[in-house]
Amino acid sequence: MRLLTWNINSLRLRLPLLKRLVDEQNPDVICLQETKVPDPLFPIGAIRELGYPHIHFAGMKGYNGVAVLSRVPFAPLDGLPSWCARTDCRHIAVRLDMSSGPVLLHDFYVPAGGDIPDREANEKFAHKLDFVDEVTRWFTTTPPERSVLVGDLNIAPLEHDVWSHKQLLKIVSHTPPEIIRMEAWLRTGFVDAMRQIVPPDEKLYTWWSYRNRDWRASNRGRRLDHVWLTPDLIPSLAGMSVLKDVRDWSSPSDHVPVIVDLNL
Repeated sequence: MRLLTWNINSLRLRLPLLKRLVDEQNPDVICLQETKVPDPLFPIGAIRELGYPHIHFAGMKGYNGVAVLSRVPFAPLDGLPSWCARTDCRHIAVRLDMSSGPVLLHDFYVPAGGDIPDREANEKFAHKLDFVDEVTRWFTTTPPERSVLVGDLNIAPLEHDVWSHKQLLKIVSHTPPEIIRMEAWLRTGFVDAMRQIVPPDEKLYTWWSYRNRDWRASNRGRRLDHVWLTPDLIPSLAGMSVLKDVRDWSSPSDHVPVIVDLNL
């Protein structure tokens, strides 16, 4: 199974890019974040024309939104928490019907957290910390098995997940309160699949700011997008790619897609 995850930063705006990705990479399952489309306007017909008959999504006008597009049959998971008592379309999950047995797939879009890394001064940062705390408690009481978790988690936890560890320690996405929380979330039963392929001492980014005119030359990136597997699925991990060249496509997202190949 080839799985692609991507913060697309507006599904309707970037449908042509999604079609190109499908043509070039042929993923079996696609997880999207920041779709920015309310459910009644979700382009179901266009997605089916791309070859994905199984579709699950949660969206709202202008913000957030997640979607799973699949050639593999699945059943959506009902009864998921409304994180932080908000219905803001940041998480969906499905149970994939694989030949080796069902696999649970979570698609997350964690709050970005604003610009000020101070809970008291910045409500957005407080929301981000509370969101990750709540998700961590849920996975602690609902231990994952045969599970994949992907998405824009908006935290770059490791030293080489950012272009400058020293300079970004006080920048939202790489602050100690966020890193500590991501580590706790990971310990609920997951393994960082991307770092199983690319060692932690090598630079690895999935996001480059629109503010950088020549993003490739400056290369001031961060790894905000993640793929986690439960230990029982690690033997199935066959490969991983960060599709960096997509950042050079016409009207790109500031995130690039990540692909993992799993022998399931």
